[in-house]
Amino acid sequence: SIRFPVLGASAVLLAVGVLPGLVPAVPADTIRVIHHFGEDDGEYPDTDLVADAAGNLYGNTVQGGDYNSGTVYKVTKTPAGWSEAVLYSFTSGPDGGQAYGGVTLDAAGNIYGTTVVGGEFGACPEDGCGVVWKLTNNGGSYSHSVIHPFHGGTDDGYGPGGPLSFDSEGRLYGMTPGGGEFGMGTIFQLTPTPSGPWDEVIIHHFTGGEDGGGASKARLLIEDNGDIYGVATVGGTFGVGTVFKLSPGAANSWTYTTLYAFQGIPDGVFPYGGVIRDAAGDLYGTTYYGGLDDDGVVYRLTEKDGVWTETVLHHFDGGTDGSYPISALVFGDDGALYGTTSTAGGPADHRTIF
Repeated sequence: SIRFPVLGASAVLLAVGVLPGLVPAVPADTIRVIHHFGEDDGEYPDTDLVADAAGNLYGNTVQGGDYNSGTVYKVTKTPAGWSEAVLYSFTSGPDGGQAYGGVTLDAAGNIYGTTVVGGEFGACPEDGCGVVWKLTNNGGSYSHSVIHPFHGGTDDGYGPGGPLSFDSEGRLYGMTPGGGEFGMGTIFQLTPTPSGPWDEVIIHHFTGGEDGGGASKARLLIEDNGDIYGVATVGGTFGVGTVFKLSPGAANSWTYTTLYAFQGIPDGVFPYGGVIRDAAGDLYGTTYYGGLDDDGVVYRLTEKDGVWTETVLHHFDGGTDGSYPISALVFGDDGALYGTTSTAGGPADHRTIF
């Protein structure tokens, strides 16, 4: 089965001076540790952070917590500094376990996410097929519920390991790396119903061929018109991943288009982080391998007359710039791109923020 990489027990939350809007302005080369993780509140925080309107930060961990199955946490700025609270500890039972990728907030302050294992123990190679979960905000306390348990097999995916995305109608979207009609993963849609349960529809079954396969741990990019952009980690013409677009049609039909197939060294290989878009419509992302030194790349995709052309903006070399990026990029207020690498930055082999 396809699993997402766990590349080290990242043990801190960092406040970084170059990322506006999260922390007070500090010199660009200043990094402050705002929280040290321990086994009780979580290990392996392989997560994007999201912020609410008050500036509180939310994320999840893959391991640790009360049952060593991962946590959902909140970090709050106080006059005395930053304070972290565990909102939920997974058990790896019906509630799920091993939460990767990050969480999603709605307008009411409810929190949503996925787990790789737990849930219903169906036709899956791991300990359960994974779930989509919700933490309902009850005035500051949170109650956990499973809004969709995955079943594996050919109809449903399994092992979702990434954050979810809302569209303008309140539907949730995500991906699974395995299962589905061809065993290569799925893209799913969850629609809330008046009675409470969420209805699942698989809007694409990856084939592992020209469309790609394996999904990724990335958050899908959903445009106001309903178009969805994302990446598949493997597959495509050269077998090393794709960037795709899904366009909605009548009666919940969808048109899938492969925008670009990565070609291997010196091009990118295996995109894990998702894509972001600028005002001109160009797409940006990273790949885990590939480039001149096989340490990953930052790329841009530009569309003209329906044809998407790729430009590699940076080849990581495993030196002080780092290597093997797995996270998504973000735009700063200065128009620059920011991101992280997962290993090999400088003589101490540290991870980097670039």
